[in-house]
Amino acid sequence: MKKQRLITGLKEDRPDALRDIYLAHRKAFLRYAKKYPITSSMAEDVYQDAIIILRDNARQGKLDNLKSELRTYLFSIGKYLIYAHLRKQKKVHLVEDFSEMYNEQTVMSEIVEATIPDGERKHQMQLALEQLGGKCREILYLFYYRGFSLDEIVEKLGYSSKDVAKSQKSRCLKSLKTLVKSPNYE
Repeated sequence: MKKQRLITGLKEDRPDALRDIYLAHRKAFLRYAKKYPITSSMAEDVYQDAIIILRDNARQGKLDNLKSELRTYLFSIGKYLIYAHLRKQKKVHLVEDFSEMYNEQTVMSEIVEATIPDGERKHQMQLALEQLGGKCREILYLFYYRGFSLDEIVEKLGYSSKDVAKSQKSRCLKSLKTLVKSPNYE
């Protein structure tokens, strides 16, 4: 398994493993970072910091049982570094509990990566999201893209409680997973 070989290479501090990971995901990460209000040089810095954190986590054994792809994990690190930078500049509103967001987001990414070939991934995810109801799209958008907490979603969307909002978000995520797994959802 290529992923395990790269993780082992990072643990053993092999420069070729670090170089391969760095080069394989650099362009995609820099494109991904464009959706945030940061400069291209900041995006480069964030990517390099994310690579260092990835290497350090591998050395510490934190990647030994990694269920997501290395790319997903690396992008998650980068995203939180961007969020930290923007928070310092007070340009973004963040979720208070990152652990819940990371777990569900990783699950979504893994499903997309496992079921959709690379070239089609973005387009098919967009089609699946369009098939969700407006309320589902809105709650998933607020939680995953805007970084709203469940309490803030309750206030913004008028749910009766945090538990109701959490249940709705869970149902919407389940619907999205079903659509993404479905071979004929176009």
